[in-house]
Amino acid sequence: MIHSKNFDVIIIGGSYAGLSAALTLGRALRNVLIIDSGLPCNRQTPHSHNFITQDGEQPAIIAEKARIQVLKYNTVTFVAGLAVSGRKTEKGFSITTQAGETYEAKKLISATGIKDIMPHVKGFSECWGISVIHCPYCHGYEVRHERTGILANSDFALHYAQLILNWTKDLTIFTNGKSTLTQEQGGKIARHNIPVIEKEIAYLEHESGKIQQIVFKDNSAFAIKAIYSRPDFEQHCPIPDMLGCELTEQGLVKTDMFQKTTVAGVFACGDNESPMRSVANAVATGNMAGAMANNEITLEEF
Repeated sequence: MIHSKNFDVIIIGGSYAGLSAALTLGRALRNVLIIDSGLPCNRQTPHSHNFITQDGEQPAIIAEKARIQVLKYNTVTFVAGLAVSGRKTEKGFSITTQAGETYEAKKLISATGIKDIMPHVKGFSECWGISVIHCPYCHGYEVRHERTGILANSDFALHYAQLILNWTKDLTIFTNGKSTLTQEQGGKIARHNIPVIEKEIAYLEHESGKIQQIVFKDNSAFAIKAIYSRPDFEQHCPIPDMLGCELTEQGLVKTDMFQKTTVAGVFACGDNESPMRSVANAVATGNMAGAMANNEITLEEF
């Protein structure tokens, strides 16, 4: 039960970044409200990697451990719900949930992540986070030396090719239509004997998210173990935009080194403000956001 609608800090998003911020603030004796919709972007991912002490653990288990630890601090409150609107007030910010509840706070931390926009390829969304992956640091070791694809074009295709070649030499680029690689990019890729297939993809054949082969519209197929891809995305929550927070050219919330957005009193952390999509980075930026929000309150109160 929530005994108050007024807090020092409201954190929108209760996954790794939000919980890390809440832990810092709870230990600083701040009254904190976490609002979380329960839909983290890695909910299909079976195992999380490259996060020290938790390497190989299930993402949901890491998050549950974190919630239990954070909620031991009696100044931290957790609400399951979807934050849908926000506005500035004389004392800070007011946040309203889909259920119609309104809460107020001096500071706001946005830790909502981003929403991946799945391409129109049948089977892609079912494989996303399982065998269609975005980050070699998070998942590359598990598919090292395997027959691996890159579903990308132009700059992204070249970037992935350069990066992933260290994990596997059995690499193929699939542009899903005409290649837009420049002559220079194509030359670099060819020098490393990486084929580029321009056929349009019909669907990904898979078993419970584990890809078996790519099937093309001409009915030919290509057996594969893993695919790297970077789908388009949008902000998961409209509130930073409602409040006037500036976005980068990539569509991320713009922050400085202290996780401050361009709107005074609003901080952002995790995937919604960083292209480095990893649990470790989310935790680190959440820790910074919590400390800096507390620091602002301390300076204002002193």
